[in-house]
Amino acid sequence: MKSVYLDNAATTKMRKEVVECMNESMLENFGNPSSSHAYGRKAKAAIEAARKSIAQFINAEASEIIFTSGGTEADNLVLTSAVKNQQVKRIISTKIEHHAVLNTIQSITSKHEVEFAALDLDENGNPDVNQLEELLESSSKKTLVSLMHINNEIGNILDLKKVCSLAHHHNALVHSDTIQSIGHYNIDVKDIGVDYLVASAHKFHGPKGAGFAFAKKGLGLKSMIIGGGQEKGIRAGTENVHSIIGMQKALASSLKNLEEERNYIQELKSYFVKQIEAKIPQVLFNGESRNFEKSTYTLVNVSLPVEESQAALLLFQLDLKGIACSKGSACQSGSDQGSFVLNEI
Repeated sequence: MKSVYLDNAATTKMRKEVVECMNESMLENFGNPSSSHAYGRKAKAAIEAARKSIAQFINAEASEIIFTSGGTEADNLVLTSAVKNQQVKRIISTKIEHHAVLNTIQSITSKHEVEFAALDLDENGNPDVNQLEELLESSSKKTLVSLMHINNEIGNILDLKKVCSLAHHHNALVHSDTIQSIGHYNIDVKDIGVDYLVASAHKFHGPKGAGFAFAKKGLGLKSMIIGGGQEKGIRAGTENVHSIIGMQKALASSLKNLEEERNYIQELKSYFVKQIEAKIPQVLFNGESRNFEKSTYTLVNVSLPVEESQAALLLFQLDLKGIACSKGSACQSGSDQGSFVLNEI
């Protein structure tokens, strides 16, 4: 039976060259990067080479990149640091952010004197930028705007550069969860003007358990993990050397093959949209996923005209046919409440 994997928004298959370079690293870079002997120095040098390379890919400084266990930790690190280090007293976001952001904001507001303001959304899930400007003008509190670049369920693309320009005009900081865009788009942090962003390797054909946070020079991050002084004292714990090296290789390969792979995937999405419209005329496209200008080429989200009793078994039936797909974020797997993103919009 042929199998079709349609769940790359949840995780991607590791590239062959990534696996090979990680295997080599595990054999060659086994020293503790904090050790002063030759084996430790070799591992440390490999980490710093990866940091410098990743920084160059997004036009950042190496000192602005902190390695983490993935996007969730990076989001937590950035949001808590903004409150503790930058005295942020108000966070503006939406109710359709990834739960790594939403639940962290909820935790922060329950423990600190920080208010949360949720932007209104239009019927396609786009945040109200006019309301954002009004909120920025209405308060003198130090503010952080936290908006994801590409929504992981409906694929909407945010004009992040416009948001950064607006926020900075009002002396606010901007954090963006760019987990669905890093590796699939060319990101230039200096051109965009973003203050913080995060990435996760397994979204661009790298290993799970590896990610990074970018924090603009001068903003700084505050360690959440109590321990040693790794990652310049910002992220305690012995570095995951082989996964960091695998992440660098995956990002390098993704950006090298970006145009070719984007054209191929764009063709697949276009074919899928045309075929499903022809075969199921009542299909609905959620968010902006039918709009090829306003949504990512990597994602499409549909509502099918299926009875509720059949809908519960739809993914199971597709899986039996060898088709892997999801009805929402993988982080909400097991929930029978449906997609919180679709419920919100």
